[in-house]
Amino acid sequence: MKVKVLFIALSLLVAVPLWAAEKTVIRIGVQAFGTVDWELSAILNDPAADFQLDIHTLANAEAGKIALQSGAVDMIVSDWLWVSRLRATGADFTFYPYSTASGALVVPESSPIHSLADLKGKRLGIAGGELDKNWLLLQALAQKQQLDLNATVEKVFGAPPLINEQIKQNRVDAVLIYWHFAARLEAQGYKPLIDGKGILQGLGITEAIPSVGYVFKESWANAHKQAVNHFFKASKQAKNKLCTEDAAWQKVLPLTKADDPLTQNGLRQGYCEGAIGQWGEPQQQAAAALYSLLYTLSNHQLTGASEKLSAGTFWTID
Repeated sequence: MKVKVLFIALSLLVAVPLWAAEKTVIRIGVQAFGTVDWELSAILNDPAADFQLDIHTLANAEAGKIALQSGAVDMIVSDWLWVSRLRATGADFTFYPYSTASGALVVPESSPIHSLADLKGKRLGIAGGELDKNWLLLQALAQKQQLDLNATVEKVFGAPPLINEQIKQNRVDAVLIYWHFAARLEAQGYKPLIDGKGILQGLGITEAIPSVGYVFKESWANAHKQAVNHFFKASKQAKNKLCTEDAAWQKVLPLTKADDPLTQNGLRQGYCEGAIGQWGEPQQQAAAALYSLLYTLSNHQLTGASEKLSAGTFWTID
């Protein structure tokens, strides 16, 4: 009888994968109701995964950076420019792309503004500050058209929700806003004049470049490489599921904080258009070219002192 019991116990051990009891815990910091929250909700309860997500809710982007640098979380979603800047100081953070969705220049439907030249003498609401990436790039595009937006428009800087309210109350004539806020405006009848991808194309950068991505320590990722790479693949699969399966999308609708179908559809469209297609040498070279451009445009205040993108900024899946 003892032999029989022992045999059954050994059989059970063989039948259960070893990683089932030893999953890699990924402590990930996310902002409540952001698009990352949507995506993680679609992969959180996968019993077959060799990783386990431990979600930490963050108040804002800066709180995420503090949490990552202090070791309170293993991963956040942030900007690769910030990663390059840190690596230039000796830190070993690295970046894997999450979305190419960026911002847009939005005007009222009946606006007389039809081109960048029409912004002259107008009030422009800008999400962020003087060093906002979209603002720097829009100025560069205008300069190619012999326009100095910095000198000819009245600038109003602020947080995205505040900027959206400014245009709704007719206190500004146009807004340069992040994509999900632009989507909410479009659902209310406003129209985009040009988006972030259009700005880049106007500057000669045709490859799709990620605007934000997962940021984490390279040393930590190397120690858990298989689970980390599996997480990235699961994230991509979850995005695809949310973009192709209506039932899956319906489950995350409460997280969008949008009640009307037009806004919901606009958010879904913008989210899905930001999906990462190719991520290889051509895209990374384009990112390096964009880095050099932003280094010059910001007088290295945005990028840091390094003239070139720091080696190791981007993580690649083998």
